[in-house]
Amino acid sequence: MNHYYLLGRSGLRVSRLALGTMNFGTGGFHAAYGRTEAQAEPIFRRYLESGGNLIDTADFYTAGESERILGRLIDSAKIRDRLVLTSKFTNTVDPTDPNASGNGRKHMIRAVEESLRRLGTDYLDLYLLHTWDRITPVEEVVRTFDDLVRAGKIRYAGLSDVPAWYAARAQSVAEAHAMTPMVTVQLPYSLVARDIEPEFVPMAQTLGLGLTAWSPLGGGLLTGKYRRTGDGLSGTGRLGDGTRPVGDAEWRVVEALQSVAGELDRPMAQVALNWAITQPAVGSVVVGASSADQLDGNLAALDFEIPGELRDRLDAASARPLAAPYSMFTPAYQSWIVSPGLGIGDKPTGYAPPVFNGPVAA
Repeated sequence: MNHYYLLGRSGLRVSRLALGTMNFGTGGFHAAYGRTEAQAEPIFRRYLESGGNLIDTADFYTAGESERILGRLIDSAKIRDRLVLTSKFTNTVDPTDPNASGNGRKHMIRAVEESLRRLGTDYLDLYLLHTWDRITPVEEVVRTFDDLVRAGKIRYAGLSDVPAWYAARAQSVAEAHAMTPMVTVQLPYSLVARDIEPEFVPMAQTLGLGLTAWSPLGGGLLTGKYRRTGDGLSGTGRLGDGTRPVGDAEWRVVEALQSVAGELDRPMAQVALNWAITQPAVGSVVVGASSADQLDGNLAALDFEIPGELRDRLDAASARPLAAPYSMFTPAYQSWIVSPGLGIGDKPTGYAPPVFNGPVAA
């Protein structure tokens, strides 16, 4: 990975593939597929060797063990200043305390202090609200982010798993009061989960937020390790326990992906990752790995391009009908507003200077 993108409308340069560390550790909610520190170290080191710089964790991952393991690995590698270290807050860390969860100011400040302690650092490069809690005023969150930046505890702020209106409101409040802006929204996005496209993509492009995609392989469905059976699917992994049903539409995507991957002579996972990272507004894609070899396969997703005809096949297979009112914003429907014969369009080429949004060479 020798190219880096600016994240949103900021000067922060990040790898196109971020290392997700939800499986670093064997405690808490993620214990079933966790990795010990000895198993996590070669994954971490391989990511660094590839030139990656964006590390993603959260206080909730493996009951805080992910952060503690990362802290020790970063200290051992002596590479803290080269990393864009990201953590998140929202989920409860003490079920007996009503203020030990959510997005209120009290919890935000305590959460960042505890994450810094576990990570063994005095600042986070990027701090994310993990999930909308539905009750904390957005103004309180934005003001606290701004205070944390001013205090030197964090460098940049962002959001994860929030409604588009909430992200737009947060960015507008920050801009109106000259406070720390949001630079990213982290959301689930893949060939089998394109629901963010009608609302989040144009919102991000308009308001200067770079999308960071999590679960770009659809929980493993897009790797090819699962097969359709008469009563569900076969294969080992998180989908193999039958907790999330896989429908006909998703299997059609898998079949199209398998065909395209075969023509490109690439693993299905690499093609799925390539598709996600090259979609509009996406700044980075979060990838996890159970081994250094698996990570190598993911990293190779940046080594090729999907030809237009093959991308069209993937887009067609994964497209979903747009519900109202989004179906009203298509070119076909818009002809009811302005007749195509009038030749009304946007500004001509050269009307405004181009904005550089390409990769920055290492």
